[in-house]
Amino acid sequence: MPLLSNMHDMKILVRQNYLDKIEKYLGKDTIIVLTGQRRVGKSYTLRMIRDIKAKDENNNIIYIDKEKKAFDHIKTYQDLNTYIDAHYQTGKMNYILIDEIQEIDEFERTVRSYITEPDAEVIVTGSNAKMLSKELSTIIGGRYKEIHVQSLSYKEFLQFHNLQDSDDALAKYIQFGGLPGLVKIGLDEDDASEYQKDVLNTVLLKDVISRNNIRNVPFLERLTSFIADNIGKIISASSISKFMKSQGTNVSADTIIDYAQYLEDAYIIHKVNRYDIHGKRLLESNDKFYFEDHGLRNAQAGGTREGDIEKVIENIIYQHLVSLGYKVNVGQLQAGEIDFVCTKKAGAKRIYIQASYVIADDATREREFGNLHNIKDNYPKYVVSMTPLVTSNDDNGITHLHLRNFLMLENLA
Repeated sequence: MPLLSNMHDMKILVRQNYLDKIEKYLGKDTIIVLTGQRRVGKSYTLRMIRDIKAKDENNNIIYIDKEKKAFDHIKTYQDLNTYIDAHYQTGKMNYILIDEIQEIDEFERTVRSYITEPDAEVIVTGSNAKMLSKELSTIIGGRYKEIHVQSLSYKEFLQFHNLQDSDDALAKYIQFGGLPGLVKIGLDEDDASEYQKDVLNTVLLKDVISRNNIRNVPFLERLTSFIADNIGKIISASSISKFMKSQGTNVSADTIIDYAQYLEDAYIIHKVNRYDIHGKRLLESNDKFYFEDHGLRNAQAGGTREGDIEKVIENIIYQHLVSLGYKVNVGQLQAGEIDFVCTKKAGAKRIYIQASYVIADDATREREFGNLHNIKDNYPKYVVSMTPLVTSNDDNGITHLHLRNFLMLENLA
C-alpha cells in the first residue's frame, strides 16, 4: 500500500514495494540500479530513499541528479570522483545516490571503487538498458542488483487516482495507462494525451535519437507508430520492411532491427520471444512487442480505437505478468498459439495465459480454451478476458478470470 506524504503542498504517493526491494539489498556490498523508462517513477523513488536516510544523523547523503542544471559540471568519472570526495564524510554511512547515471562518461570506474567500502552504499538510476548492462556487467561483474521500475499497475493506479475497483476505473486504466505524472495532470483525455506525447517525445529525443545519433528521425517515428499499431502481433524485421516499402519508405531489415533495439534499450518497448512448447526451445525468428506503458502506446497510436481493445488488454496482461516476476514468452504449438508462457525459478514454476476481449460465442471459446487443452502438462492454465462472469474453471481445470480480478492478484498458482 503506497504511503502518503506531503511535499511542496502536493500529495505524493510512494510505491512501497520498490522501497522494500531497495532496503533488502542494502548492506550486501551490492550496487543497486533502478532501471526503466523515463517518467515511470525512478527519480522519485530515489528521492524517497534520500529523505528516509537523511532522517538519521549517522547518515551522509551525496545526491546527484543529472537532469538538473546544478550537476551539469559532472560529465566524466573524474568529475564524479571530485564531487563525491568533496562531500564524503568519514565516520558516517555515505549514501551515494545518482539519478540518470548513464549521462556520466565511464561512471562505472567510480561506482566500482565503492562496492566494498564499509561506510558507503551506492544506488543509481538509469534509462538505457544497453549502456547499463554493458558497463556494469563488464566492469563490476555480478555485484549489482537491477530493480526494474514499471509504470503503475492497476492496483497502484486505483490508489494513486483515489479510485475504487470498478468497470469504470478499469476503462480509465485501459485508456490512460500508468504514468505516475498523470496524478498531477488529471485524467482529462486531451490533457493526458498531450502529457503522454511530451513524455514519449522526450524519451525518443534523449534516450534514442541523441544517444544513438539517429539520422532518419521520420522513420524512427513511423516505426514506433507501426509497433504501437501492432502490439501483440507476431512480426519480423522483413515483414516491417515490406510494409514500409508499400508505404513508400525503403529501409533495410538490418536498420529496422537496430532501431527496434534502440527503442528496447530506452525501455519504450519490450520484445517477447516465441517458445516452442512441445520442443521446449526458444524460436529465433518472429517476435511480439509490447509497450512499457500502454497509455504511451495509445497516445502514439491516436487513442484506443475500435478494434484496439484486445491489443491493449494483451499489453496490460503482459505488464502485470512481468510485475509478478515472471519471465514471459509467446507459446508456439504445432497448430495454434498461446499468448503467454510464463516461468519462474529457472522454469520450475510455469503458467499459461490466453488473453481475449470478450468470449461471446463458441468459436471464440474454442480458440482460446482449445489451444490450452492441447498442452498436455499439469501446469496452471488461465484465460483472461473482459467477459462479465464470476471466476470459473472448466472441466479441464482451465481458470477463466475477468481482467479486473486478474489485475488485483499478487500471485498466480
